[in-house]
Amino acid sequence: MKKRNICLLVAILLLSGFALWSIVPFNTKLLGPDGLTLGLDLKGGSQLLYEADLSQKNPSVTDEQAISSAVEKIQRRVNQYGAAEPTIQRQGADRILVQLPGVRNISEAIALIGKTALLDFREQELDQDGQPVLDDEGNWVFENEPATAEGRDGEERILTGEYLKLATVDVDPYSGSPIVAFEWDAEGAHLFEQITERNLQKPLAIFLDDELISAPIVQGVIRERGQIDFNRPVPLSEAETLAIQLNSGALDVPLTIIDQRDVDASLGADSIRKSLLAAGIGLVLLLVFMLLYYRLPGLIACLSLGIYGTLLLAIFKLFSAQLTLTLPGIAAFILSLGMAVDANVLIFERLKEELRMGRTLGAAVETGFDRAWPAIRDSNITTFIACIILFWLGGTFGAFMVRGFALTLFIGVAMSMFTAIVVTRTFLRLVVGTGLAANPAAYGVKS
Repeated sequence: MKKRNICLLVAILLLSGFALWSIVPFNTKLLGPDGLTLGLDLKGGSQLLYEADLSQKNPSVTDEQAISSAVEKIQRRVNQYGAAEPTIQRQGADRILVQLPGVRNISEAIALIGKTALLDFREQELDQDGQPVLDDEGNWVFENEPATAEGRDGEERILTGEYLKLATVDVDPYSGSPIVAFEWDAEGAHLFEQITERNLQKPLAIFLDDELISAPIVQGVIRERGQIDFNRPVPLSEAETLAIQLNSGALDVPLTIIDQRDVDASLGADSIRKSLLAAGIGLVLLLVFMLLYYRLPGLIACLSLGIYGTLLLAIFKLFSAQLTLTLPGIAAFILSLGMAVDANVLIFERLKEELRMGRTLGAAVETGFDRAWPAIRDSNITTFIACIILFWLGGTFGAFMVRGFALTLFIGVAMSMFTAIVVTRTFLRLVVGTGLAANPAAYGVKS
């Protein structure tokens, strides 16, 4: 056996061993505890489709910038919310698709994502005599306009969430109720100091999206830090959602929900079960055919397919942050498996033709691979082109399941080329070099 073949065999075994190690269900820092990342159709969860009103964006930014900023802020909110493996993607020119696998409370998800979380403060409205104005129910009335103060540059500024540095959830030590503590940046602290100084012993209303959240009495001059006390008992989750919204900032454009779906996890489990059953039946039939028709090369092809499947699963495991396995992805995986066999069929048929023409076994193997390569290359290139078109169209028209199918098929076909040309060829060369199977009958050719 040539030294080159030995080196290739060692490399293939090492690569296969690493791939097999990466997909075994051990909880390590490299692999993580959750295995492959499942998409919404397999894991279940919530899907929201938003449409942005670009006519209300800031005129100084482009449509592209407004949508990109909204996607980024939604991503930050969802990440802080704790949804596992969320998908936030732009769909078309003015739509945003949000998929939250494992999230069952779709109403809470909508409230989290859709709110603009515009924080401002408003001072108490006084009458001509300087007395507080009360409404019909005897409640304080506050100014319609947010409170302003002089900025460090001497300009009059509104104190909003724009100057917020950090918002965190805490618990009031006296009442035990959740509160939201916030911290200003230098400019915000400068403005807040002036506003609280002129409102000592007066109520200062805290508004979120024009809704009164709290109206505490200012007990002292406050600079960097303050807190939001709710006027009513609230669950901890509501305070956490408010903190997330404040930390993420206001969305750049108003969003309207045009579609919402709640995907049941049981449907995903049933889909996985049926897909695995179909793949198992197809794989068994495939292996039986290859062994009966091609004999020794068929056995080598079966070994190559095992390595192919292991490598492909390892790719999805190691790059789980970028690759999500969906039901169309499983279909593409099975399809690429068939295409991997197709490459072996082309090679083995050429090998049999060369043997029938009287070539030696070693010459037949090399010539068979060389003559099958153009057909394998051209067929796979056309598949790559189709995958690229599907991926582009899926992103343009928002058919993200199509994108998942195209990406998985592309990776699978590329991996099938590697196993057919490198793995299968190396195994055949080693068998021929050892002289263990020199009879043409072992290759499906009558001697």
